[in-house]
Amino acid sequence: MTTLQVNGRTLEVKAEPDTPLLWVLRGELQLTGTKFGCGMALCGACTVHLDGQAVRSCTTPLSAALGKAVTTIEGLQGPQAQALRQAWVDADVVQCGYCQSGQIMSAAALLAHTPRPTEAQIEQAMSGNICRCGTYPRIKAAIVQASGQGEAAAAPAQPASAG
Repeated sequence: MTTLQVNGRTLEVKAEPDTPLLWVLRGELQLTGTKFGCGMALCGACTVHLDGQAVRSCTTPLSAALGKAVTTIEGLQGPQAQALRQAWVDADVVQCGYCQSGQIMSAAALLAHTPRPTEAQIEQAMSGNICRCGTYPRIKAAIVQASGQGEAAAAPAQPASAG
């Protein structure tokens, strides 16, 4: 048995140290929000946080997560996470949705370390996340909104007076 810290809980798992973290999360812990995409850390669908850093869980061995805080999409909390989720809805980001948990996890790590990122910083942080539906402009707009820099982050317009 191995002890793993996931989403703020201490859990016992029965996997070998070289087992990909993705398989432990999905198979043993039933945290299926983290997706399998390519299995080679190229697409970003499996992104989780290890001590706040975005990592690809498909190539991260369980042993690398020991003693660290693992956060999956199911455990992503706080005002920034709420802002990202709302921005994703407002920008109508999701089409098929398969990559979106990885996209949000990468965006959350970016905003945690760079609360008001530039366009170049957003592009760099998100470059390892593939969206086969091609919603990249909407993803970028949602990150800008969640950072408080976009038009949607401005105060709501006041209704026009009835004249």
